[in-house]
Amino acid sequence: MIEVLKQHITNRLGNDLDNLDMVLSSFKHIKTKRNQHLLQQSDVCKYVYFVAKGCLQVYVYDKDFNETTRDIIIEDNWCSELLSFGSGKPALENIRTVEPCELFAIDRPTFQKLMETVPQFDKVYKQILEASYANSVYRINTFVSLTALDRIKWLMEYRPMLMTRLSSKLIASYLGINKDVFSRLKAKL
Repeated sequence: MIEVLKQHITNRLGNDLDNLDMVLSSFKHIKTKRNQHLLQQSDVCKYVYFVAKGCLQVYVYDKDFNETTRDIIIEDNWCSELLSFGSGKPALENIRTVEPCELFAIDRPTFQKLMETVPQFDKVYKQILEASYANSVYRINTFVSLTALDRIKWLMEYRPMLMTRLSSKLIASYLGINKDVFSRLKAKL
């Protein structure tokens, strides 16, 4: 499985592969079961995860204790609660496995050491941050302007694999739609 992480990093660095083995050895391989919490709100986020296999949900609870999904993270992507990870303060979000997963985790002290000592790691991290920010802004801006039906069509066009991998309840939460409305609208397509 480490080959998946190695390929991911190599794709971003091109031929600048000095220290790659040291970077790879800094990650801990983790196998999880379905519905396992990696982070719960108010705990401090201690890891950044690379998803080699599986699917993660990043979510919060609203005032009525309903889940609102901020993001769904699938293979070949990174996941963390970066505000908590960076500051050491309690997390505002939860991270849970949606499927059995194979992850590579790096803790904060090791992460910071790599940032200071390995220029290529710093470069990869900046690329990941930029991509994550761009994805979040795009999704928020897109969803604000779309009707519920258009959000479902957007998902079917841009992230179709989620339609077969996730429950209707989770998809509805991700799209910001009531589960019953989602089911009714999906039946019309």
